[in-house]
Amino acid sequence: MSTKGTAVITGASSGIGAIYAERLAARGHDVILVARNAERLARQAERIGERHGVAVRVFNADLTDAAQLRQVEALLRDDDTISVLVNNAGFGGAGTLLQSDVDRMEEMVAINVTAVMRLTYAVAPRFVARGAGTLINISSIVAIGPEVLNGVYGGTKAFVLGFSQSLRKELAGTGVGVQVVLPGATATAFWDAAGLPVDQLPQAWVMSAADLVDAALAGLDKGEFITIPSLQDGAQWDAYEAARQAMLPHLSSAKVAPRYTAAAAA
Repeated sequence: MSTKGTAVITGASSGIGAIYAERLAARGHDVILVARNAERLARQAERIGERHGVAVRVFNADLTDAAQLRQVEALLRDDDTISVLVNNAGFGGAGTLLQSDVDRMEEMVAINVTAVMRLTYAVAPRFVARGAGTLINISSIVAIGPEVLNGVYGGTKAFVLGFSQSLRKELAGTGVGVQVVLPGATATAFWDAAGLPVDQLPQAWVMSAADLVDAALAGLDKGEFITIPSLQDGAQWDAYEAARQAMLPHLSSAKVAPRYTAAAAA
């Protein structure tokens, strides 16, 4: 076992997940790679093991399948070497609601929402009991801009952001770290699955997966909770969050806001 413990990365056979696996192995973590594509997983595992000399395990699973998801949950509950969980697996869509197949949207909710929730539930108690561990949840800029792409996708990523915000508050003082990463357009196969090939996007928008993950890990090292690698002016997020926090104490009241009573009187 690595002295840094084991990092579990979902969606680890390609794209952002594969880079996370590579980078965490380079940092000295043993890794468990979770994904559907067994052939790509095996190649990835061999490459990481040869380059970094860490223990590499693969777990072939489709997280939209309830039985296979439960198997990954069992792994997270039972393996006391696990110190990091990267909830990366997921897919998106670029089509409108009316253009999208509802069964495919249900699969999106299963992997983008249900899997993130259940895998976090599986590992968080062990982290808290140990007083250490790191949860990294990959959201998206559509969490705060759901109009940009498919609305179901935006809704699922808003869940990841909101879930992470609640986790951060709940786990404060336990020694468990929580980070949520909001990528913008990233050069991965995501766009092919979403129905909008990446070469159709303005290239000034598109970040490489390697740059994305390196920035996210730099944010983790700095102790950031929210990391938005593409946002050039971090003060814009600070202002957004400050406005949200200022509004929170005023969102629930026994009194109807005057703008509504005035409208009713008219």
